Order: sequence, then C-alpha cells, then structure tokens
Amino acid sequence: MPVYWKVFLINGTVLGAATLSLVLAPVSVSRQVVVSEVLVLTIGLGIMLLANALVLRTSLAPVDRVIREMRAEQDASNARALAAQEAERHRIAQELHDEVGQNLTVVLLGLKQLERRAPADLAAELALLREATRDGLDDVRRVARQLRPGVLEDLGLTSALASLTNDFAEHSGASVRRVVAPGLPPLTSEAELVVYRVAQEALTNAARHAAAHDVTLSLTRAGDRVVLEVTDDGHGFDTTRDGAGLRGMRERATLVAGDLTLRSASHGTTVRLAVPVAPA
Repeated sequence: MPVYWKVFLINGTVLGAATLSLVLAPVSVSRQVVVSEVLVLTIGLGIMLLANALVLRTSLAPVDRVIREMRAEQDASNARALAAQEAERHRIAQELHDEVGQNLTVVLLGLKQLERRAPADLAAELALLREATRDGLDDVRRVARQLRPGVLEDLGLTSALASLTNDFAEHSGASVRRVVAPGLPPLTSEAELVVYRVAQEALTNAARHAAAHDVTLSLTRAGDRVVLEVTDDGHGFDTTRDGAGLRGMRERATLVAGDLTLRSASHGTTVRLAVPVAPA
C-alpha cells in the first residue's frame, strides 16, 4: 500500500475513534465554555495526538528503515562512482604523461636535430613547428596535472591550490588573489581531494561560463571545519539549475560530510565549501 494511503487510513482511524469517544463520553460543551470543558478538550486533543504519533511511528518504521537503507546505498554508490572516476582520471593522466608526452618529447628532439642540419630556408619553418610541438607538450602536461593532482599527494593541499590558481591565472588571463590562513588543521586525504576538486570546478566555471576578471580563493578555519571560498566578479547563474559540475560538487561534499553553498547574482558568484577537520 502506498505511504499516502497508509497515513490517510491511520489518521482516519484515530480521528474516527476520537469522534466516537467524544460522542459516547459523558461530557459536553456548553454555549459558554468553562475552564473544566477546555481542560477536557485539551486532554482529549493530547490523547489523540499521542495515539496518532504512536500509531504512525509503529506503522511507518519499516518505511523509514527502507529510506535510510536506500540513502546509505545511494551514498555508497556515489562514493564508488567518484572513486572510479578518480581512478579513470589517474589512468588517463598516466597515459598522457607516459605515452603522448613521451612521443611528443621524441618529436621535439627530432625537430631540434633537423633544425640544426636543415638549410636556412627550412630552419625557420622547423623552428615554428618545434615551438608548436612544445606548446602541445605543455598542454598535455597541464591536462595531466588537472586530471591527477600529483602535487596534492606530494606537497599537500596548500601547494596544490597554489599550483591550481597559478595555472588558472596563466591560461585564463584573470587576476587571482589567494588567501590561506596559517596553521590550518589537517584534513583527511578524501577531504583534501574534495576541496581541490571543488576549487578546480569553481575556477573552471569562473573562466568558462562567468568570464570573470577577478577571482579570490580563500582557505580558512571556522570552528571544527576548514572553509574554502571561491568568489568571482563574472556573470551570475541560476543556482537552482544543477548542471553536471554543480551536481558533482554537491555529491563530493556529501561524501565527506561537507556543506556546499552557492550564492550567485548578476555581479558575481561565491562557492563555499566547509569540510570537517580530520579526527585527532
């Protein structure tokens, strides 16, 4: 039976029993209500509410248990999906570095050798081709870093965010202000990865969709939480319309018991993520 009809029948049963009790009970309400009658009605209402609460709790307990199990399974499924996504990012980054990057390096060295032996009229063209290959190699390395933040594993969150903002400023042309409070408490590796990915997505949105000129990234502490804020002066958007990027940020925040809030207006957007510190 659907939950709606179950609740309807339960409430109907309780109210019907209450009505029957008032009909059969040796009490009445006079035209001028007195204190004793108000007391009787109040007690009767309390008994009805208590009975309704007890019956609903007993009847809907299995439904609540199923909902909790479904939510737990959904959280576990999201965790597995994001873990698989990170593993795939790692694999692609490794292939870009080991295969594409190495092949481009070989081409770059070959072009350099050809440029030395080529006639003067071809040397200039080979030099241009070599620079284009070098730019392609730099792009491959940058994409690999974005897919797998090795600096996060090697040097920690602060250095990873510094590298991220530097790359963003270099390739977007926007001005980036980075504020990191000293003495931040440690986070779990999962929380650090979530903070990094949310910052990465927020900066990407600021450059790709908001056309921002000034961006501020801050990492501070608020009580028992570390707070990331990314604020830009670009075009705002409707935060009620979840795209893949926003949905991914929210799912990642949920996995580490974090709180993600978005404020957007015509003059800019602020992404705020608060994650709990690592247990002592």
